[in-house]
Amino acid sequence: MKVVLGTLKNKGDELVAFLEPRVGAKPSLSGDAIEIEDGEVKEGVKPRQVKTYIKRFLYMNGVRKNYRVFVAGKELTIQEIELGEEEEEEKKKPEKKVEEAPAEEEKPEEPEAKEEPEAPEAEAAQEPEPKEAKPKKAAPKKPRAKKKKAEEEA
Repeated sequence: MKVVLGTLKNKGDELVAFLEPRVGAKPSLSGDAIEIEDGEVKEGVKPRQVKTYIKRFLYMNGVRKNYRVFVAGKELTIQEIELGEEEEEEKKKPEKKVEEAPAEEEKPEEPEAKEEPEAPEAEAAQEPEPKEAKPKKAAPKKPRAKKKKAEEEA
């Protein structure tokens, strides 16, 4: 079995250490590929399961969204996903929203400062309105009447 690392070459040693106990064999790292001898692999471990292990490794390292794992026979390929312009813009938008939010909060504060002399009068007018302490509860359900034995026998 062969795993082609692609741009993930720098984490090859970590991936070998991660796969060893799961596959049951010592994978060997050579260049940009990991070789696992089929004879040493645990019984029942298939390339599809190794794919799942690789995806778990990517998730644990926080790069799962940037890579895809392909299986072709006994060869697995880890390929980096190229982000399009739209996806790059989506990543930048949340950062801008965080920056814009404080600016929007500052603008409403200025008009409020001008209205402060009028605010005590408005608060005094609102105080007389009563507030309900607890919402009303629905009436309890009445128990159903039991059938008479005479009706059941007939």
